[in-house]
Amino acid sequence: MLESYLTGLLMSGSIIVAIGAQNAYVLGRAVRREHHWWAAGMCMSTDALLITAGMLGVGALLIAAPQVMEVLRWVGVAFLAWLAGQALYRAVTGCHGLEMSAQRSDSIASVLLTTLAVTVLNPQVYLDTLVLIPAVGAQQTNASGFLGGAVSASLLWFSLLAWGGAALSPWLSRPTVWRFIDAAIGMLMLIIAISLASGGLG
Repeated sequence: MLESYLTGLLMSGSIIVAIGAQNAYVLGRAVRREHHWWAAGMCMSTDALLITAGMLGVGALLIAAPQVMEVLRWVGVAFLAWLAGQALYRAVTGCHGLEMSAQRSDSIASVLLTTLAVTVLNPQVYLDTLVLIPAVGAQQTNASGFLGGAVSASLLWFSLLAWGGAALSPWLSRPTVWRFIDAAIGMLMLIIAISLASGGLG
């Protein structure tokens, strides 16, 4: 069981770390200390649900309905481009920092919905959680151990992002540094949107 658990942990961890838009959004919230644990919790819950569904065979339905992936791809492109535009606008105008977020804080519901959208509008998430990870899990001697490891990777990673971003907030929230962070987040999301549009992640 331990071997299957570690395989799931490493397999899922290597994939989750690479999903840029989701990580960037949670980190941005953490630096602002603005409902960051809610955002991280949404990512953890969604990952756990999708990976479990994949282990139960839902991935076969995804493969049978490519048109759904195509719709998600273009909705994801538009949404990520919108988020990128917001981040780049803050970077250029200087509308950033903890002082600004304290005056105009988003609601928990808004943060949860945005986190969910960033997660589910990326077609690569489905390919990873419903197809790729379960394909490896099906080869393990202990499927439940593999599933536990895969879910644990998400819990550990997003906890680290939420805690680490908040802990470094006093330094990262400096106006100059935060403008750089906003610019980096905006460019990252724009690159992912372009990649999605070109079919690179779909």
